[in-house]
Amino acid sequence: MRRAAEDNAERKLRVAAYCRVSTDEEEQASSYEVQIEHYTSFIQGNPEWELAGIFADEGISGTNTKKRAEFNRMIEECMAGKIDMVITKSISRFARNTLDCLKYIRQLKDKGIPVFFEKENINTMDSKGEVMLTIMASLAQQESESLSQNVKLGIQYRYQQGEIKVNHTRFLGYTKDENKQLVVVPEEAEIVKRIFREFLEGSSLLQIGKGLEADGILTAAGKPKWRPETIRKILKNEKYMGDALLQKTYTVDCLTKKRVINNGIVPQYYVENSHEAIIPRDIYMQVQEELARRAKPFTDNGGNRRFYSCKYALSSIVFCGCCGELYRRIIWYYGNRATPVWRCVRRIECRTPECHSQSIKEADLKRGVVKAINKLVLGKEDFISAMRKNMEAVIDEGAGQSIDEIEAKLAQLQNELVRLASGRQNYEAVVEEIYRLRELKGKILAGSAELCGKRRRIAEMAEFLNSQSGILFEFDDKLVRRIVDKVTVYDGRLTVEFKTGTEVSVEI
Repeated sequence: MRRAAEDNAERKLRVAAYCRVSTDEEEQASSYEVQIEHYTSFIQGNPEWELAGIFADEGISGTNTKKRAEFNRMIEECMAGKIDMVITKSISRFARNTLDCLKYIRQLKDKGIPVFFEKENINTMDSKGEVMLTIMASLAQQESESLSQNVKLGIQYRYQQGEIKVNHTRFLGYTKDENKQLVVVPEEAEIVKRIFREFLEGSSLLQIGKGLEADGILTAAGKPKWRPETIRKILKNEKYMGDALLQKTYTVDCLTKKRVINNGIVPQYYVENSHEAIIPRDIYMQVQEELARRAKPFTDNGGNRRFYSCKYALSSIVFCGCCGELYRRIIWYYGNRATPVWRCVRRIECRTPECHSQSIKEADLKRGVVKAINKLVLGKEDFISAMRKNMEAVIDEGAGQSIDEIEAKLAQLQNELVRLASGRQNYEAVVEEIYRLRELKGKILAGSAELCGKRRRIAEMAEFLNSQSGILFEFDDKLVRRIVDKVTVYDGRLTVEFKTGTEVSVEI
């Protein structure tokens, strides 16, 4: 018994230290190293103590213990009887969440393991320890909430200055360089370009996804399955044209770190030309127009709504010359022979139709469209000349509109707003003018994008006509999707309207 008591008396107290720095910024890295060095020498300098380990979490917030691997490992070793005492710099280093702080301290206390906080000089095994601890932990939580708010304000200030912070994980087409700036990943950028190109050529989100899957191309998350919503998010992401909309989501709770979509609760900031673009601005704007067009159902004269389809190259672009309704592809059966036919939807759905248009066999419809394209090809010199005049008119149409003037005026008004608000003067008129100018700017930008789109379509058509050495002999799905905007079926003839605005009428 005497020998056991002596051994127990000689056994040193196994002491562990816990260190943490809140961020992974360079200036915090030195603090992290200093803490480790301090506690190593501090524990080893006490002859009654034995170093049981230095547990250190780097670059992790103290508001929540779930992602603090070293902290959790230390608690596990305490519970396993490998640690007799824990030392840490302060309550805020241990936890900024009152609930977590008290939970773990009581858990350790039940095992007879004290926690010593250097800065506050609190030992959790003292009689006054818990009262002081509750007060100090609450103050630490308040500090965390205050710090969170200050961080938000700092981020918003950087946003206002045009500094962007973009999460590049699972971001197809981009990564970050050593200066944390977005840079293009060439092989991924080609995938993004392909998605935008195929969409403008008429492919659906589902068709684009299936094509990518067939070619073994993985998503940004490394998954083989391409969902339509994933394609849609890529097409709608303004960062692909070099801009950045910041603060799309925001944190509602500094403890849980829960983020929600920003629907105007906190300010959003739009930074133009913030990084290298993958998609030209006019192409991006064309895609947004096409997304809006496909999302908007076609409404006929009777109020019936028809939703966009691109199952076939001619889907949603063939119209009835009699009633204005869409034509739909159906199958007629003659014995064992199936014949695809395009027919007015009104005639399909109504037993006593008001429309008396004729159905048209798919082969005849395609032949008519090819005939119209060939008419354009054979007379390409005249058509190119007419399109050039059209292009000049388009350029003149956009003249005289100045974004720079509006932005200069907005800057003046922003300063005026700050001055009036600081002096507690009425600033409603200034705010209204700011809103008006912002709306005007938006309209001009939209108009500019539309003009760019027109110029591009005219240039593409001219390029196609110049590249054609002879007439077409077969219907080309991709070509039709790319250049044909609308086909109207009349009795004995078709009118084909191209995306340049050119119309060609042919007999069938």
